[in-house]
Amino acid sequence: MTEQPPVAENLEALPGRNLTPWERLREYTDARIALGRTGTSLPTAELLRFSQAHALARDAVLAETDFSTFSAFSSLRTADTLHVRSQAAHRSEYLRRPDLGRRLHPESAALLRGVKQRPAPDVLVMVSDGLSAVAAERQAVGVLEVLLPGLHALGLSATPLVYGTQARVALADEAAEILGARLAVHLIGERPGLSSPDSLGAYLTFAPKPGTPDSGRNCVSNIRPAGLDVGVAARRLLYLAGEALRRGLSGVDLKDESVDVGEELSQRTS
Repeated sequence: MTEQPPVAENLEALPGRNLTPWERLREYTDARIALGRTGTSLPTAELLRFSQAHALARDAVLAETDFSTFSAFSSLRTADTLHVRSQAAHRSEYLRRPDLGRRLHPESAALLRGVKQRPAPDVLVMVSDGLSAVAAERQAVGVLEVLLPGLHALGLSATPLVYGTQARVALADEAAEILGARLAVHLIGERPGLSSPDSLGAYLTFAPKPGTPDSGRNCVSNIRPAGLDVGVAARRLLYLAGEALRRGLSGVDLKDESVDVGEELSQRTS
């Protein structure tokens, strides 16, 4: 579907129409404020916008990621890749059984054991569909194009690149344990919101293994054009990766004090 012009522009186009302060705020947020009313109901235009957003979110959840498109990018064309899947047999089961999405299918586990390297990679980087295939397709390549060279510059090995299907966040823990990686970085589609069907999350875990609690991970979220820039997200991950390996921990005990964070805070307070 084509993008709708900003609401404020639509309203200002009406002859003799002066925007209220609430309506002007809509230029700065995707939140549904100052929607107006027609009698006791929403205006038709707002109802249609809501229906469109709901449809986009549903499509993002139900779609499948086409990882073959990643090879079109020169930086990933020669990358060693593996494709694994969880124990969820199909999308419906994946949505109903989150536990199955956290464990590798036996065939995928055997595949990883068959390619286990010596020495083991320092970092396992996995890209998965998660709850938004759209996010993985649109945002992951931009993150990888900064992240993979950055890991190499830090002297860290990160091969093979693993693609995951019907995956939950914890799927990377088992894959990393099999490969013997000290660190897991999982780029995965986040649960779509009504204004963000294409949001990617990145989860970093030190000493990953099945059963790792969420408190043991660092999360960089809302990676999308209207949220966190892919380059900034990748640089935050590189900072966290370096600190996690240096200090031997991740999660609530590891704070993001990267340069980009400091610059953003400075801009907000200046």
